[in-house]
Amino acid sequence: MSAGFMPLQPHDDDGAANAQWWTENSDEYLAEHGEVLGEADFVWGPEGLREEEAQVLGSPSCLQGLRILEIGSGAAQCSRYLAGLGLDVTACDISPGMIAAAARLNADAHLTFPLAVADARRLPYENESFDVVFTSFGAIDFIENLAELHREVRRVLAPGGRWVFSASHPLKWVFADDANSFRVKRSYWDRTPYVERTESGDLEYVNFHHTLADHVNALAEFGFTIEEMIEPTWPAGRTTVWGAWGPVRSSRIPGTIIFATRAR
Repeated sequence: MSAGFMPLQPHDDDGAANAQWWTENSDEYLAEHGEVLGEADFVWGPEGLREEEAQVLGSPSCLQGLRILEIGSGAAQCSRYLAGLGLDVTACDISPGMIAAAARLNADAHLTFPLAVADARRLPYENESFDVVFTSFGAIDFIENLAELHREVRRVLAPGGRWVFSASHPLKWVFADDANSFRVKRSYWDRTPYVERTESGDLEYVNFHHTLADHVNALAEFGFTIEEMIEPTWPAGRTTVWGAWGPVRSSRIPGTIIFATRAR
């Protein structure tokens, strides 16, 4: 296996590779991070910012009667939290394994809401069929061309609908992938993806970097107005280490960015 920052090859299918990786590793991932993610918790990132407290989507009373879609849902922990409030929610993810895990957790929680295996760039929903679309650390970091994503989100959103997402903070990509390191390793403007390949050279996993300008310009291109941008702080006393996120570096440099936008 080879891993590192390297260009994709013309024959690479990033969506298929990531779908397979998340399916093969879904059980291990959920076991490793289950304490942070919970089974019916809505957490915006490794800092532990919870929707229950932040209400980035809005208060539960404001969300009543709205059609809500989660893309890149993983095991749909966030949607399960919303469904527990009696809200109308649908969840989809590119990984069949993650959607299978979501179905199991729904059964355990005695909750039912629509689940689908879907690429966020090609959603299986009608035009203007949702009032809110969101993702918490899903989809964004795994899609090279943000225009493909925002175009599709705009299509399924009703006029005036909200698109809210969290992703790796652009600054995170500058530093070593070590929660205790402040060493700058890459140019902020270097968009070469992080790639993992099998011994035979097949694409296995890929993660993409987007600068702040990439995010803002792509949103503007598809008619989204940024209503709020959040850089969650690392809570005092929080000892969780999750990859490049942890109390040493994340208490000084943001690791997550959240955009709350509205379709014009």
